[in-house]
Amino acid sequence: MPMNVDAPMRLDRLLCLLALGSRSQVRNIVKGGRIAVNGQTEKNADRRLNPGDSVALSGQTLDARTVRHVMLYKPCGVLTAAMDKKQKTVLDLLPPLYKACGCMPVGRLDKDTEGLLLLSTDGEMAHRLLSPKRHVEKCYRAEVDGPLNPADVAAFAQGLTLSDFTAQPARLEILSSCAEKAVALVWVHEGKYHQVRRMFAARGRTVTALKRLSIGPLALDESLQPGEYRELEPREVEMLLSAVSGEENP
Repeated sequence: MPMNVDAPMRLDRLLCLLALGSRSQVRNIVKGGRIAVNGQTEKNADRRLNPGDSVALSGQTLDARTVRHVMLYKPCGVLTAAMDKKQKTVLDLLPPLYKACGCMPVGRLDKDTEGLLLLSTDGEMAHRLLSPKRHVEKCYRAEVDGPLNPADVAAFAQGLTLSDFTAQPARLEILSSCAEKAVALVWVHEGKYHQVRRMFAARGRTVTALKRLSIGPLALDESLQPGEYRELEPREVEMLLSAVSGEENP
Protein backbone atom coordinates (compact mmCIF):
# COMPACT_ATOMS: atom_id res chain seq x y z
CA MET A 1 0.00 0.00 0.00
CA PRO A 2 1.44 3.43 -0.94
CA MET A 3 2.78 5.60 1.88
CA ASN A 4 3.19 8.87 -0.07
CA VAL A 5 1.12 12.02 -0.16
CA ASP A 6 -2.18 11.39 -1.99
CA ALA A 7 -3.51 14.95 -2.36
CA PRO A 8 -1.98 18.40 -2.83
CA MET A 9 -1.70 20.30 0.46
CA ARG A 10 0.62 22.31 2.66
CA LEU A 11 3.17 20.47 4.75
CA ASP A 12 1.86 21.77 8.10
CA ARG A 13 -1.69 20.78 7.14
CA LEU A 14 -0.59 17.24 6.34
CA LEU A 15 1.30 16.86 9.62
CA CYS A 16 -1.77 18.04 11.52
CA LEU A 17 -3.96 15.54 9.67
CA LEU A 18 -1.52 12.81 10.62
CA ALA A 19 -2.18 13.77 14.26
CA LEU A 20 1.43 14.79 14.94
CA GLY A 21 0.37 17.85 16.91
CA SER A 22 -1.34 21.22 16.74
CA ARG A 23 -0.51 23.65 13.94
CA SER A 24 2.02 25.48 16.10
CA GLN A 25 3.57 22.21 17.27
CA VAL A 26 4.04 20.80 13.78
CA ARG A 27 5.48 24.10 12.54
CA ASN A 28 8.07 23.88 15.32
CA ILE A 29 8.83 20.30 14.26
CA VAL A 30 9.47 21.51 10.71
CA LYS A 31 11.48 24.51 11.86
CA GLY A 32 13.67 22.19 13.93
CA GLY A 33 14.77 20.34 10.80
CA ARG A 34 13.12 17.03 11.68
CA ILE A 35 11.11 16.76 8.46
CA ALA A 36 12.43 15.60 5.09
CA VAL A 37 10.49 15.76 1.82
CA ASN A 38 11.69 13.43 -0.91
CA GLY A 39 14.88 12.85 1.08
CA GLN A 40 15.73 16.54 1.58
CA THR A 41 15.39 18.43 4.88
CA GLU A 42 12.47 20.85 4.67
CA LYS A 43 12.16 23.79 7.09
CA ASN A 44 9.33 25.61 5.32
CA ALA A 45 6.04 24.52 6.89
CA ASP A 46 4.14 26.30 4.11
CA ARG A 47 5.65 24.11 1.43
CA ARG A 48 3.08 22.84 -1.04
CA LEU A 49 3.20 19.06 -1.31
CA ASN A 50 2.20 17.17 -4.43
CA PRO A 51 0.80 13.64 -4.83
CA GLY A 52 3.65 11.14 -4.73
CA ASP A 53 5.88 13.19 -2.43
CA SER A 54 7.53 11.22 0.37
CA VAL A 55 7.61 12.72 3.89
CA ALA A 56 9.80 11.52 6.75
CA LEU A 57 9.98 12.51 10.42
CA SER A 58 13.39 12.08 12.08
CA GLY A 59 14.38 9.62 9.39
CA GLN A 60 11.19 7.54 9.60
CA THR A 61 8.98 7.60 6.51
CA LEU A 62 5.43 8.66 7.35
CA ASP A 63 2.32 7.03 5.98
CA ALA A 64 1.24 10.31 4.40
CA ARG A 65 -2.08 9.16 2.97
CA THR A 66 -5.09 11.22 3.99
CA VAL A 67 -7.62 9.09 2.09
CA ARG A 68 -8.50 6.21 4.42
CA HIS A 69 -10.94 3.31 4.35
CA VAL A 70 -11.23 1.21 7.51
CA MET A 71 -12.97 -2.07 8.30
CA LEU A 72 -13.92 -2.24 11.98
CA TYR A 73 -15.39 -5.20 13.83
CA LYS A 74 -17.77 -3.14 15.92
CA PRO A 75 -18.46 -4.74 19.30
CA CYS A 76 -21.77 -4.55 21.13
CA GLY A 77 -22.13 -1.65 23.56
CA VAL A 78 -20.32 0.93 21.40
CA LEU A 79 -22.09 3.84 19.70
CA THR A 80 -21.75 4.45 15.98
CA ALA A 81 -20.95 8.14 16.29
CA ALA A 82 -18.02 10.52 15.89
CA MET A 83 -18.11 11.54 19.54
CA ASP A 84 -20.23 11.30 22.66
CA LYS A 85 -19.65 12.89 26.06
CA LYS A 86 -20.92 9.90 28.03
CA GLN A 87 -20.42 6.74 25.99
CA LYS A 88 -17.63 5.11 23.99
CA THR A 89 -17.92 5.53 20.23
CA VAL A 90 -16.46 3.61 17.30
CA LEU A 91 -13.88 6.37 16.69
CA ASP A 92 -12.63 5.85 20.25
CA LEU A 93 -11.54 2.39 19.08
CA LEU A 94 -9.23 3.87 16.40
CA PRO A 95 -5.97 5.86 16.68
CA PRO A 96 -6.44 9.68 16.59
CA LEU A 97 -5.05 9.75 13.04
CA TYR A 98 -8.34 8.52 11.58
CA LYS A 99 -10.50 11.13 13.26
CA ALA A 100 -8.01 13.84 12.32
CA CYS A 101 -8.22 12.77 8.66
CA GLY A 102 -12.01 12.97 8.74
CA CYS A 103 -12.64 9.22 8.66
CA MET A 104 -16.32 8.79 9.51
CA PRO A 105 -18.71 5.82 9.87
CA VAL A 106 -20.52 4.83 6.68
CA GLY A 107 -24.03 4.42 8.02
CA ARG A 108 -24.53 3.04 11.48
CA LEU A 109 -24.91 -0.08 13.54
CA ASP A 110 -27.15 -0.01 16.59
CA LYS A 111 -25.41 0.00 19.96
CA ASP A 112 -26.45 -3.61 20.61
CA THR A 113 -25.44 -4.83 17.13
CA GLU A 114 -21.96 -6.08 16.32
CA GLY A 115 -20.08 -6.78 13.13
CA LEU A 116 -18.80 -5.03 10.03
CA LEU A 117 -18.66 -1.23 10.12
CA LEU A 118 -16.98 0.70 7.34
CA LEU A 119 -15.35 4.07 8.05
CA SER A 120 -14.08 6.26 5.25
CA THR A 121 -12.88 9.73 4.32
CA ASP A 122 -14.70 9.40 0.97
CA GLY A 123 -18.07 11.06 1.54
CA GLU A 124 -19.29 10.46 -2.00
CA MET A 125 -18.63 6.73 -1.81
CA ALA A 126 -20.36 6.63 1.59
CA HIS A 127 -23.42 8.39 0.20
CA ARG A 128 -23.64 5.95 -2.70
CA LEU A 129 -23.26 2.91 -0.45
CA LEU A 130 -26.08 4.14 1.78
CA SER A 131 -28.53 5.03 -0.99
CA PRO A 132 -31.37 2.45 -1.16
CA LYS A 133 -31.58 3.16 -4.90
CA ARG A 134 -28.11 1.63 -5.33
CA HIS A 135 -29.46 -1.68 -4.01
CA VAL A 136 -26.26 -2.42 -2.06
CA GLU A 137 -27.12 -5.41 0.11
CA LYS A 138 -26.17 -5.69 3.75
CA CYS A 139 -26.13 -9.19 5.23
CA TYR A 140 -26.87 -9.87 8.91
CA ARG A 141 -26.82 -12.98 11.05
CA ALA A 142 -29.74 -12.89 13.49
CA GLU A 143 -30.71 -15.03 16.45
CA VAL A 144 -34.34 -14.83 17.55
CA ASP A 145 -36.31 -16.13 20.52
CA GLY A 146 -38.50 -18.63 18.73
CA PRO A 147 -39.02 -20.65 15.55
CA LEU A 148 -39.00 -19.34 11.99
CA ASN A 149 -40.76 -20.97 9.05
CA PRO A 150 -41.35 -20.59 5.29
CA ALA A 151 -44.16 -18.10 5.97
CA ASP A 152 -41.59 -15.75 7.50
CA VAL A 153 -39.36 -16.16 4.44
CA ALA A 154 -42.30 -15.24 2.21
CA ALA A 155 -43.22 -12.23 4.37
CA PHE A 156 -39.69 -10.84 4.23
CA ALA A 157 -39.62 -11.36 0.46
CA GLN A 158 -42.87 -9.43 0.04
CA GLY A 159 -41.83 -6.48 2.22
CA LEU A 160 -43.06 -5.82 5.74
CA THR A 161 -45.31 -2.94 6.75
CA LEU A 162 -44.00 -1.31 9.92
CA SER A 163 -45.50 1.55 11.93
CA ASP A 164 -43.82 4.36 9.99
CA PHE A 165 -42.68 2.82 6.70
CA THR A 166 -42.84 -0.31 4.57
CA ALA A 167 -39.57 -2.20 4.50
CA GLN A 168 -38.42 -3.14 1.03
CA PRO A 169 -38.40 -6.83 0.12
CA ALA A 170 -35.59 -8.69 1.86
CA ARG A 171 -34.10 -12.17 1.71
CA LEU A 172 -34.41 -14.41 4.75
CA GLU A 173 -32.53 -17.72 4.94
CA ILE A 174 -33.24 -19.91 7.96
CA LEU A 175 -30.09 -21.67 9.17
CA SER A 176 -31.67 -23.48 12.11
CA SER A 177 -34.97 -23.39 13.93
CA CYS A 178 -36.54 -25.03 16.97
CA ALA A 179 -39.23 -24.10 19.47
CA GLU A 180 -36.92 -21.97 21.60
CA LYS A 181 -34.60 -20.34 19.07
CA ALA A 182 -33.84 -19.75 15.41
CA VAL A 183 -30.78 -18.52 13.52
CA ALA A 184 -31.10 -16.85 10.13
CA LEU A 185 -29.34 -14.71 7.57
CA VAL A 186 -31.05 -11.54 6.37
CA TRP A 187 -30.16 -9.42 3.34
CA VAL A 188 -31.56 -5.86 3.22
CA HIS A 189 -30.99 -2.83 0.99
CA GLU A 190 -31.98 -0.24 3.56
CA GLY A 191 -30.47 0.73 6.89
CA LYS A 192 -33.21 2.42 8.85
CA TYR A 193 -33.21 2.59 12.64
CA HIS A 194 -33.53 -0.88 14.18
CA GLN A 195 -34.87 -2.10 10.85
CA VAL A 196 -33.87 -5.77 11.03
CA ARG A 197 -35.06 -6.03 14.63
CA ARG A 198 -38.35 -4.37 13.74
CA MET A 199 -38.87 -6.67 10.77
CA PHE A 200 -38.56 -9.71 12.99
CA ALA A 201 -40.80 -8.05 15.58
CA ALA A 202 -43.46 -7.69 12.89
CA ARG A 203 -43.35 -11.49 12.65
CA GLY A 204 -43.64 -11.90 16.43
CA ARG A 205 -39.97 -12.58 17.10
CA THR A 206 -37.45 -10.73 19.26
CA VAL A 207 -33.86 -10.54 18.05
CA THR A 208 -31.49 -11.68 20.81
CA ALA A 209 -28.25 -11.23 18.84
CA LEU A 210 -27.46 -9.43 15.60
CA LYS A 211 -24.22 -9.28 13.61
CA ARG A 212 -23.55 -7.61 10.27
CA LEU A 213 -21.48 -9.86 8.03
CA SER A 214 -21.13 -7.86 4.81
CA ILE A 215 -21.80 -4.65 2.91
CA GLY A 216 -22.13 -5.35 -0.80
CA PRO A 217 -19.00 -7.24 -1.88
CA LEU A 218 -17.12 -6.40 1.34
CA ALA A 219 -17.22 -9.15 3.98
CA LEU A 220 -16.10 -8.91 7.58
CA ASP A 221 -12.55 -10.22 7.94
CA GLU A 222 -12.84 -13.43 9.96
CA SER A 223 -9.44 -12.80 11.56
CA LEU A 224 -10.69 -9.65 13.30
CA GLN A 225 -11.94 -9.80 16.86
CA PRO A 226 -14.54 -7.39 18.30
CA GLY A 227 -12.95 -3.95 18.60
CA GLU A 228 -10.19 -4.69 16.07
CA TYR A 229 -9.78 -2.98 12.70
CA ARG A 230 -7.69 -2.90 9.56
CA GLU A 231 -7.47 -0.67 6.52
CA LEU A 232 -9.07 -1.92 3.33
CA GLU A 233 -6.85 -3.38 0.66
CA PRO A 234 -6.85 -1.56 -2.72
CA ARG A 235 -8.83 -4.40 -4.33
CA GLU A 236 -11.52 -4.08 -1.65
CA VAL A 237 -11.84 -0.34 -2.26
CA GLU A 238 -12.11 -1.03 -5.99
CA MET A 239 -14.88 -3.59 -5.35
CA LEU A 240 -16.88 -1.07 -3.32
CA LEU A 241 -16.43 1.67 -5.90
CA SER A 242 -17.50 -0.73 -8.64
CA ALA A 243 -20.59 -1.71 -6.64
CA VAL A 244 -21.80 1.90 -6.53
CA SER A 245 -20.73 3.05 -9.99
CA GLY A 246 -23.21 3.97 -12.69
CA GLU A 247 -26.73 5.35 -12.43
CA GLU A 248 -29.03 4.74 -9.47
CA ASN A 249 -31.60 2.00 -9.88
CA PRO A 250 -35.29 2.99 -9.74
